[in-house]
Amino acid sequence: MAEKGASRGTLRRLWSLPRRRRGTAGRSRPDEIMHQDIVPLCAADIQDQLKKRFAYLSGGRGQDGSPVITFPDYPAFSEIPDKEFQNVMTYLTSIPSLQDAGIGFILVIDRRRDKWTSVKASVLRIAASFPANLQLVLVLRPTGFFQRTLSDIAFKFNRDDFKMKVPVIMLSSVPDLHGYIDKSQLTEDLGGTLDYCHSRWLCQRTAIESFALMVKHTAQMLQSFGTELAETELPNDVQSTSSVLCAHTEKKDKAKEDLRLALKEGHSVLESLGELQAEGSEPGVNQDQLDNQATVQRLLAQLNETEAAFDEFWAKHQQKLEQCLQLRHFEQGFREVKAILDAVCQKIATFTDIGNSLAHVEHLLRDLASFEEKSGVSVERARALSLDGEQLIENKHYAVDSIRPKCQELRHLCDQFSAEIVRRRGLLSKSLELHRRLETSLKWCDEGIYLLASQPVDKCQSQDGAEAALQEIEKFLETSAENKIQELNTIYKEYESILNQDLMEHVRKVFQKQASMEEVFHRRQASLKKLAARQTRPVQPVAPRPEALAKSPCPSPGIRRGSENSSSEGGALRRGPYRRAKSEMSESRQGRGSAGEEEESLAILRRHVMSELLDTERAYVEELLCVLEGYAAEMDNPLMAHLLSTGLHNKKDVLFGNMEEIYHFHNRIFLRELENYIDCPELVGRCFLERMEDFQIYEKYCQNKPRSESLWRQCSDCPFFQECQRKLDHKLSLDSYLLKPVQRITKYQLLLKEMLKYSKNCEGAEDLQEALSSILGILKAVNDSMHLIAITGYDGNLGDLGKLLMQGSFSVWTDHKRGHTKVKELARFKPMQRHLFLHEKAVLFCKKREENGEGYEKAPSYSYKQSLNMAAVGITENVKGDAKKFEIWYNAREEVYIVQAPTPEIKAAWVNEIRKVLTSQLQACREASQHRALEQSQSLPLPAPTSTSPSRGNSRNLKKLEERKTDPLSLEGYVSSAPLPKPPEKGKGWSKTSHSLEAPEDDGGWSSAEEQVNSSDAEEDGGLGLKKLVPGKYTVVADHEKGGPDALVVRSGDVVELVQQGDQGLWYVRDPTTGKEGWVPASSLSVQLGPSGSAQCLSSSESSPGSAVLSNSSSCSEGGQAPFSDLQG
Repeated sequence: MAEKGASRGTLRRLWSLPRRRRGTAGRSRPDEIMHQDIVPLCAADIQDQLKKRFAYLSGGRGQDGSPVITFPDYPAFSEIPDKEFQNVMTYLTSIPSLQDAGIGFILVIDRRRDKWTSVKASVLRIAASFPANLQLVLVLRPTGFFQRTLSDIAFKFNRDDFKMKVPVIMLSSVPDLHGYIDKSQLTEDLGGTLDYCHSRWLCQRTAIESFALMVKHTAQMLQSFGTELAETELPNDVQSTSSVLCAHTEKKDKAKEDLRLALKEGHSVLESLGELQAEGSEPGVNQDQLDNQATVQRLLAQLNETEAAFDEFWAKHQQKLEQCLQLRHFEQGFREVKAILDAVCQKIATFTDIGNSLAHVEHLLRDLASFEEKSGVSVERARALSLDGEQLIENKHYAVDSIRPKCQELRHLCDQFSAEIVRRRGLLSKSLELHRRLETSLKWCDEGIYLLASQPVDKCQSQDGAEAALQEIEKFLETSAENKIQELNTIYKEYESILNQDLMEHVRKVFQKQASMEEVFHRRQASLKKLAARQTRPVQPVAPRPEALAKSPCPSPGIRRGSENSSSEGGALRRGPYRRAKSEMSESRQGRGSAGEEEESLAILRRHVMSELLDTERAYVEELLCVLEGYAAEMDNPLMAHLLSTGLHNKKDVLFGNMEEIYHFHNRIFLRELENYIDCPELVGRCFLERMEDFQIYEKYCQNKPRSESLWRQCSDCPFFQECQRKLDHKLSLDSYLLKPVQRITKYQLLLKEMLKYSKNCEGAEDLQEALSSILGILKAVNDSMHLIAITGYDGNLGDLGKLLMQGSFSVWTDHKRGHTKVKELARFKPMQRHLFLHEKAVLFCKKREENGEGYEKAPSYSYKQSLNMAAVGITENVKGDAKKFEIWYNAREEVYIVQAPTPEIKAAWVNEIRKVLTSQLQACREASQHRALEQSQSLPLPAPTSTSPSRGNSRNLKKLEERKTDPLSLEGYVSSAPLPKPPEKGKGWSKTSHSLEAPEDDGGWSSAEEQVNSSDAEEDGGLGLKKLVPGKYTVVADHEKGGPDALVVRSGDVVELVQQGDQGLWYVRDPTTGKEGWVPASSLSVQLGPSGSAQCLSSSESSPGSAVLSNSSSCSEGGQAPFSDLQG
């Protein structure tokens, strides 16, 4: 409101300037149209009437300055309409100034060529219609003798008719007129010398009045614009203020342009009037011309004054708007910066961790430095904004009271942030110093262990050897002052500000380890001194056990040791002598042969592996965090948005995948759990096993990797990545860090192998082996999934096919009994290259397509060709003539696929995996049949089938299957009905009972006992030969844990040796690993392929009926078959 009042005051002063000018002028002019209440006539309005020239204002003056209006001889004067006559009279009398018009007008009526009657009518008409004061009327009467005489007589007799307010003088000649008006004030037609051109006068009057009208409109426009500016409310945001400022500036520029045009017009009119003297003393210049020139000059002066006043007003208004815009920018920046600083202060308040190891503290310091660097941009922005506010205050901004508190608040937040950073850095520096001392002590202790372990015991038996070893020990003990912790209480007091319970416990453990090692050294030192002093008899010193050196009161992995773990720096120092120590330990073991010292050496190596695992894990977590904060988070930063290319918008999930999920798992869970096993590294396998399901997240990341790689190649030259890499000071680009998760998941199996190598006789060896197998399984699953996502053309959902068990490329021949001859010929001569995917419920045949692109884009794609339902699949293990071939037949051998693997090992793996699937299906069929029988007898509901059980439409096959196959797959059935056969006598070797079983009636079994049975040649001969099983090694394909006292407990995957084939489908086998022997079901065994070529299938034609169940399980579902289609790609 104050701004409005000031603006209106400026406006009043602006528009009052011309009025004051008019009041101080020597005369007031009626042609100052912009100040008149009643709009007068203009020359342009009555131009046609003025052109008739029945009256004109020549500019002449009487002796007292009275304006002279001349009525020239105009024959049609009486025909002029009264309206036109009145308009011309009104206009002519409005031209002279009010002062001159107040004296009165002199009318000169020229009627020398007219008649008396016309003279009388003209005078009477003029007298009746003249709108202004008259001083004198001079009439030049007719010059003809008759008319002149008539006029004299008529005038005498009609004098009363001519009585007016002013005298009327009848003149006989022009010289008589000169007696009343000077010749210089009369035009040439009245005998004067006054230069007058009616058309020129009309043009000048039109131009002057047009200019005056332009000045009036310009003034009105400025007044309206000024009022609008004065009444404008100041906006509350930057955008609105900028819009108002731009709009007002455009209007101001337009007003200035109108002023410029008006001034140009005025100067043009002034030039047309000529350079005349203001006094009008020069001959030929009349008073009206001088008045016209003065009027134009006065209007120009008014315009100049108006422009100056408007410029002054606009400057104040513009300053106000600009200050308002500055204020809005300041307020907006204040809100943004304050929000950022508040978030920064809240985040730094969460930095309470002082670290639990040297590497951890260094990581925290780097995090703090990175956080300070990133936050420093906001802090500098806040300080710069505060300085901008101070500058506004110095420039006398109108909103000082609003700006000053905000500047003070910004300075306070910046100072608070800086103080907190200094405090945090001080605490972390203290923590770093303490951990370095602890690390130095631990390193000194390790070096002492190396020294003790590297001293050969046999050499110490001699005096020289004892003295040399004693000197080494004494020299080492001399370094204790600079390496070990001297006083525990001093440490507690010196680092009181950072010590917490975990750190105090860590300091105590290090101190205890240090004391224990010194005690061992002193004992060794005392022993060596005795040996060096006297050599009466050989003395065998006892090597220190590692438990005495590094014994901890809390060795359990369940209790987190906090800071006991090695730092990356210490780990690197200790890894230096890693191989050297290993070599020395090996040599010393050969010399000493001491089991205790060998275990001590292995413990040291295990600690080194554990240290490497922890160091690399911490580095990995730090790298992931660096990528997420330095790249991923910056993609959402508005300040970096201008650097992002169009192809990166909304593509963060594509580029980084689930890296954030991986980071949180390792940072919050896995790393912390690993640190719990630092005192017992041999048990670290349990940590992997407990979190094995969580490692499945890597499968999702690897599946997204091709999309991420493709996006990176498209946008790798984006300035955004270059700027982020510059800020992070990375030597490698982002794609190298995106590969870290893939590299890490493969690194674990190497570390587990190394740990297992040094832990074979430890408590956690089995867990380590299982963890290694699980990690390898995850790597296989990840690799398989990468191939699985490349399948194209499959209409269904691949997830419905169950878990992907195996995948690989094979040569495939097709053959079926009811097919065409052409297909049979193709099966003999032309193989097809197919990539097979074995699922729990189906096997897929795909064609591998050409590899294109680079990197992950080179991954092949697979075109779907055919799928076989596992419920209707059977296999024949061997095809005559090639140990790498096997058959997959479908729907009772109506369709046969001869598959050739790249190696016999791959073939064996596939055959065994297919056996497991079919075995599980058979087990599901038996369970369903048993439950159905139980339901019929006890009216119990049938439980839901498992994921590997057949479909509901297979009830007829199941029933048929149960009718034909009654023997169980485990020993439970035998134990309940009859005792197990007696074990064979020792030393008799492999034998077979005389009892033989008949082959099953259905010829759709798995395969024959030996390779020629069910081979391609045997089929063509039309017969199935029955041969006995041969001795050898067999692989267990189904777990067996229950049975009688003579039963052998085996698990799937174990290898056993056949000792004797018994009755009732039982074999007596030996476990070569443990040496144990016992009975197992024959159906649980699969021959192990070897160079002998006599590989057996899961069920033999001479095996028991119990084993023949599996043969028919391959066709237990009639509804599961798929139509045969051409496999030619």
